[in-house]
Amino acid sequence: MAAAVTSSRPYHIIIFGASGFSGRFVLEEVARHAAGSPGGTPLKWAVAGRNRQRLEDVLKQAAERLSMPELRTDIEIIVADVSNEESLALMCQRGLVILNCVGPYRFYGEPVVKACVTYGAHYIDISGEPQFLERMQLEYHTKALDKGVYVIGSCGFDSIPADLGILHMQRQFKGTLTAVESFLKFNFGPEGSSGHDATWQSAVYGFADSGSLQQLRKKFGHKPLPVVGAKVKQRSFLFFSKEIEQYTIPFMGSDRSVVKRTQRFLYEEEQQSPVQYSPFVGVGGLLSVVKLFCGGLVFWFMVKFSLGRKLLTMFPSFFSFGMFTKSGPTMKQIEDGSFSMTFYGEGYSEGSDPTQGQPSAKICTQVIGADGYLVTASAMVQSAVTVLNELHSLPRRGGVYTPGAAFYKTSLIDRLSSHSMQFSVKN
Repeated sequence: MAAAVTSSRPYHIIIFGASGFSGRFVLEEVARHAAGSPGGTPLKWAVAGRNRQRLEDVLKQAAERLSMPELRTDIEIIVADVSNEESLALMCQRGLVILNCVGPYRFYGEPVVKACVTYGAHYIDISGEPQFLERMQLEYHTKALDKGVYVIGSCGFDSIPADLGILHMQRQFKGTLTAVESFLKFNFGPEGSSGHDATWQSAVYGFADSGSLQQLRKKFGHKPLPVVGAKVKQRSFLFFSKEIEQYTIPFMGSDRSVVKRTQRFLYEEEQQSPVQYSPFVGVGGLLSVVKLFCGGLVFWFMVKFSLGRKLLTMFPSFFSFGMFTKSGPTMKQIEDGSFSMTFYGEGYSEGSDPTQGQPSAKICTQVIGADGYLVTASAMVQSAVTVLNELHSLPRRGGVYTPGAAFYKTSLIDRLSSHSMQFSVKN
């Protein structure tokens, strides 16, 4: 363990926000992992949040779902609130790793990061908000490094499949990988699916504040990453993808940001050739395209005004054509859902000169898994387990990192492959 985090703390893992929509899945995943842990020191964990009754209720529900009655009596509840620094301090002094499930992170994330860095607890979240993730790196990397604390954001779906998927491809490619396109496809059961309101809120406020992201990035003073080999080809905003047989658009989430930060780290710290990356997501058939176009115009207009943002967040189902709801998907929809992310890479085979001619080699890999909420829970928990067991393999002695930068020398891909995702090479 890092010097700032000692084994005298009573808990290995504390789930903050365990009664929230994503937090409930994380709680169940931690409970399963703890129950299935092999011999040795058992995994000790607790739940935290601002409402004791809700936490008691979620433990009761998990006990029934998992047939683990001991959850109702053996798991400690820690009352902590982002608006109360003292409560966060007490929480962070009791755990080795804090799993922060309280979003949107732009509003509620920084107090938890600050408390973790101050009181020596490693921090993991599942944020998909580039403004928050990059600002935490700018403001807390040096502080976390000095404290021997790791702050690792975006450890859920979809950034874990994207970021580690490219690491997997780089390891499998015999030569210099220079450019990658990924195609995300969702597979739903007969009842369809929907996203939760928290994801919708993150999108609303993220798009509304997109201008500040460019200003934030200027503060890093980064030089542009070198473009190795041929520049990645440009596609139109909407096109029919033969790769996934759906109409496809650029993916608007945090994947591009997360992957670029990882590639910068590998270039600067490991002298690895950086990869150009373009993520895409399938939207379905023509009817879905029409809905997307109409909804996108309304969304683009309304996020510009405070009243519009208020209406968007008050009525997510109406403005998203049912794609996002305050209740989120049902358990049946989650259990029936899955995803695939297919990566098409090109580069230069061993012995070829990347500065000369067109790419000479191609590769196709894939990451497949269960529904995004289940994958998020598994990825977050396995990230925490990796921090606990493989701290010596993480970079430097602390800091703020992406999943790929933090875990590129660890067994996280193998851990995930034995749980919720499969990483493979396609012929």
